[in-house]
Amino acid sequence: MLGPILETLIGGLLTGVLYALVALGFVLIFKASGVFNFAQGAMVLFAALAVARLSEVMPLALALVLAVVIMVALAYAIEFLVLRRLVNQEGIILFMSTLGITYFLEGFGQTLWGSDIYKISLGIPKTPMFILKDWFPGGILIDPEELAAAVICASLVAVLAVFFQVTRVGRALRAVADDHQAAQSVGIPLNYIWLIVWTVSGIVAIVAGVIWGSKLGAQFSISLVALKALPVLVLGGLTSIPGAIVGGLIIGAGEKLAEILLGPVLIRWFDLAGGGIENWFAYVLALVFLLFRPQGLFGERIIERI
Repeated sequence: MLGPILETLIGGLLTGVLYALVALGFVLIFKASGVFNFAQGAMVLFAALAVARLSEVMPLALALVLAVVIMVALAYAIEFLVLRRLVNQEGIILFMSTLGITYFLEGFGQTLWGSDIYKISLGIPKTPMFILKDWFPGGILIDPEELAAAVICASLVAVLAVFFQVTRVGRALRAVADDHQAAQSVGIPLNYIWLIVWTVSGIVAIVAGVIWGSKLGAQFSISLVALKALPVLVLGGLTSIPGAIVGGLIIGAGEKLAEILLGPVLIRWFDLAGGGIENWFAYVLALVFLLFRPQGLFGERIIERI
């Protein structure tokens, strides 16, 4: 029994890394600008479609380079056409603007790239691997693509941590997140900072979109992955990059284990079908966190004095 549980746990952790990749985009923009970017899922979709369609007519490496150029241009367009005109506006106004960006990107992506399912091949073997054969009968089954995604995500998080903590631009990003007007008063250009953070978020969207596109195919259902990233943010905290990773791992492992452990209980004791737990477990867990620790595991506790 331990072997199947461990196999499920490993698979859930690797899937959680993919959730964390999407959640990183949310955290980056909120951490640097205080804006909850609901368009991150659409950015992941747009990036995945761009790489998939470009790789049909050119090598994958060149397609990735052009996708980066496209996402940088997209970040500039969002900053110039939308955010620049909303400087120092209330958070709800900025949030509503990201909703508009979401629907625009989904519609524009369908117009530009098409609405079919497109393949992204990274050259990673898709045949499952078996490990720990000497410890468990038959070994433990793991997905090479998800393992590669874990390595990529760990590298990306390390780079982002250094970027935010060490570089001058990273410190400016954190200053803008604390107080827009105060940052402007000491000479930090808000528009420039927003352009940088949306560009970085776009590059993260490319990584997430390529990995999810390789796993599921570049299709419009990828944008729904962003909905699974929301419980990740609730658990980890909206301002914490490590929190996005830990939250993703908890959600990924929790929903997989709940499917195989709670399913039989529901069937035996409540005469229910027992399936579909994986679809709602993350949101129930997020609701519990909102009741008892709304700032998340790594989020900053906000204390207001009257």
